[in-house]
Amino acid sequence: MMSSIVSWWFFWVISAVCILKVEFNIVEGGAYEETKVHIVYLGEKEHNDPELVTSSHLRMLESLLGSKKDASESIVHSYRNGFSGFAAHLTDSQAEQISEHPDVVQVTPNTFYELQTTRTFDYLGLSHSTPKGLLHEAKMGEDIIIGVLDSGVWPESQSFNDKGLGPIPKRWKGMCVDGEDFDSKKHCNKKLIGARYYMDSLFRRNKTDSGIPDTEYMSARESLPHGTHVASTAGGSFVSNVSDNGFGVGTIRGGAPRARIAVYKVCWQRVDRTCASADIIKAMDDAIADGVDLITISIGRPNPVLAEVDVYNQISYGAFHAVAKGIPVLSAGGNFGPGAYTVQNIAPWIITVAATTLDRWYPTPLTLGNNVTLMARTPYKGNEIQGDLMFVYSPDEMTSAAKGKVVLTFTTGSEESQAGYVTKLFQVEAKAVIIAAKRNDVIKVSEGLPIIMVDYEHGSTIWKYLSITRMPTIKISSAIALNGRLVATKVADFSGRGPNSISPYVLKPDVAAPGVAIVAASTPESMGTEEGFAIQSGTSMSTPVVAGLVALLRAVHPDWSPAALKSALITTASTTDPYGEPIFSEGMTRKLADPFDFGGGLVNPNKAADPGLVYDISAEDYRLFLCASHYDEKQITKISKTHTPYRCPSPKPSMLDLNLPSITIPFLKEDVTLTRTVTNVGPVDSVYKLIVEPPLGVKISVTPNTLLFNSNVKILSYKVTVSTTHKSNSIYYFGSLTWTDGSHKVTIPLSVRTQMLMYFDQ
Repeated sequence: MMSSIVSWWFFWVISAVCILKVEFNIVEGGAYEETKVHIVYLGEKEHNDPELVTSSHLRMLESLLGSKKDASESIVHSYRNGFSGFAAHLTDSQAEQISEHPDVVQVTPNTFYELQTTRTFDYLGLSHSTPKGLLHEAKMGEDIIIGVLDSGVWPESQSFNDKGLGPIPKRWKGMCVDGEDFDSKKHCNKKLIGARYYMDSLFRRNKTDSGIPDTEYMSARESLPHGTHVASTAGGSFVSNVSDNGFGVGTIRGGAPRARIAVYKVCWQRVDRTCASADIIKAMDDAIADGVDLITISIGRPNPVLAEVDVYNQISYGAFHAVAKGIPVLSAGGNFGPGAYTVQNIAPWIITVAATTLDRWYPTPLTLGNNVTLMARTPYKGNEIQGDLMFVYSPDEMTSAAKGKVVLTFTTGSEESQAGYVTKLFQVEAKAVIIAAKRNDVIKVSEGLPIIMVDYEHGSTIWKYLSITRMPTIKISSAIALNGRLVATKVADFSGRGPNSISPYVLKPDVAAPGVAIVAASTPESMGTEEGFAIQSGTSMSTPVVAGLVALLRAVHPDWSPAALKSALITTASTTDPYGEPIFSEGMTRKLADPFDFGGGLVNPNKAADPGLVYDISAEDYRLFLCASHYDEKQITKISKTHTPYRCPSPKPSMLDLNLPSITIPFLKEDVTLTRTVTNVGPVDSVYKLIVEPPLGVKISVTPNTLLFNSNVKILSYKVTVSTTHKSNSIYYFGSLTWTDGSHKVTIPLSVRTQMLMYFDQ
């Protein structure tokens, strides 16, 4: 369906915004520009033969640089499977020159990304002990191939055992590549079927002057750890009696435990520039050719706060080409919340995932001398600590007076400031440090180090007790486990929030999943333990949770497009937790979560397997969106590779008509009317009726208000007219639009802001 639209979305993401200013790197004396990696994007392939595609890239470079030798030495990657383009060492002036070539869509500098760092699937209703449900209907994701772009893998982990798996699917065309401490014959099996690594745009294939430590491996083996945790969360095998230093004890598995895993190492242990975009795109290009069924990428970079400023996001167009080939791409919403406009990976074809807590918590009891007990969020595992309590303002005040005492202090919460307390702690031989910081659910286990994190509220309670008590004391007990209804589900403080800063008409994030205190496989070396499992938190952890669910959905519905899979997740997601309790949004103050926190809501995999209706997206939908975005018809024709010149309709369509499973109106003044189209994937003869919960001060009118499906009618459209009763600029208000046949509820979120005057006072 989407084969003719292979490159438009990148054009939209890159061209719709202003260009980031690039600094020149001049050799001493100013004699010439130094080369650096640039990405030359050419759109759809002209040839199906990859070798011909690469040859065309070398010819283009030869014409620019003057010789075949210079072209061969300059090129870093040739993108030749999912799309056409290459990465090469060019000066900025050479990059500008090649950008004027008639076959070039865009030239961008190599940019850098960051990694976004048990009970999880039972919490979502996918217990392996329950005989019914999506997990068993999908045969636990049997033979689905999950592509993981991350920091590599620890292949010896039991999460990658291939017990009970059959032969590797014949459609698999990938490979395991040998490297440092990685033997493809030994370390790959019927579970871990692919392992590649990419470093050419960062450094040569040795550690000399590469900026990486000796502990890193020049292979697909991981040292960070991150990728192992991600891969095992998405598709890890069953492993019994697992815990992280006693926390989260139980049987661990991935979302699709019988799926196959292909690892693409694109991130490295460096002080900066961990993951290079040129390498990421090459890995995506290879993954497309290898035959993966979906791609999960827990990588991102901060988005600008304002839509008028942008950084290059090459992940978006690499992801689009995968989606165009029918391969869903999932990516982390980022860990820069809870402020507005902080969500990352915002392209409409990507499934962008937010992070929530689980119904599980490992709080540490803090008992004051007045017998008041507070629960700290740090899961401390160690012997009970009792001692006198004192307060200091900064690490510099940690004098010998703190020796043998428990110290309370307040901090901005940065890792640097916390590290200062840790250093001083050992220097002055204090018993423990209680650090009061802003709410932040990125939990770090305190393993023997008596470092306890509390929020400002608890910190203030401790300080008040300390300030009015002559000899204040405290007892720190080992963490306890709380499970079930008593533990409220929250969108994590760190999880990136909407609205979308680049295209405010596109709702982001899409859905949410557990991403706090997730137990999964890890690298024993970096964790300093032999267990090989660890608790980690971040949207990096919630994204592979959803990737596992998408693997199950692909197994059950192999004919569904990526847009249909995404729609099923969003329209069946829940705005309450599995116990029916409301989901909160954690921040400086707690509030009820809304679509800018969690998109459609918390994923509900069993309902997603049978959504009733889906919102699909066609090639023409994308063309019309580009027309609405005022792109030149020649550019649309070139990028989309239409056989005849494309003509935008007159008048131009509305950007609101992109057939997303959501409606977001950022600038409502006059009445607007938009269209949505749904495809019946449920019972053939179905009647759906309308339920609308309008945003505050907004009127919603839908025509028709009943949808009738039969054997001849599988696709229907409806129109939505939106008007405001507000007389001045408003904040965003939220609602929902639901179609129901009595057994299915197909719900899309509504987000509307009245904008009478074009200024922003919110």
